[in-house]
Amino acid sequence: MIQELYQKALKYAGEKHRKQKVPGTDANYLLHLSNVAMEVIMAHKEQPDFDLGFAVQIAILHDTIEDTSATWQEIKELFGEGIANGIEALTKNETLSSREEKMKDSLKRIKPLDKEVGLVKLADRITNLQPPPKDWDNDKIKRYQAEAKLILETLKDKNHYLSNRLEAKINEYSKFIQ
Repeated sequence: MIQELYQKALKYAGEKHRKQKVPGTDANYLLHLSNVAMEVIMAHKEQPDFDLGFAVQIAILHDTIEDTSATWQEIKELFGEGIANGIEALTKNETLSSREEKMKDSLKRIKPLDKEVGLVKLADRITNLQPPPKDWDNDKIKRYQAEAKLILETLKDKNHYLSNRLEAKINEYSKFIQ
């Protein structure tokens, strides 16, 4: 059942992200992961044309390889190869030099995979388009919004509900640009 999949993934993510906070806050990182999973669950309610269990696990685990000691092999053993491959595609390649190159590379790897991987990326950016941290300057805010537009353009066919949500969040985010 989906609840067991959710709980197993959340327990693992909680252990791996135990010392991590949501950037710019004192909130435990599980808040972000739960919000991404909630976006996926709401998308399934509106447009039930994808594997919810698969998508929720990817949503909860999406930052484990990038931000923790988790490995592709460990994820594969615990959650399966499809989930490990999805998380790997969502992980930025740190050998690339610029943030822009890393994002384009990740989107290129996400695009051919199952729609669940792409819709998690949409949900992740929806969740991240909150008021920017106080230490971000106007240029960084503009770049972050431009990156969100690239994500939307590349992955909009993965889920119409989330694409519409992201587009609205991008438009709303304009209020932070001076």
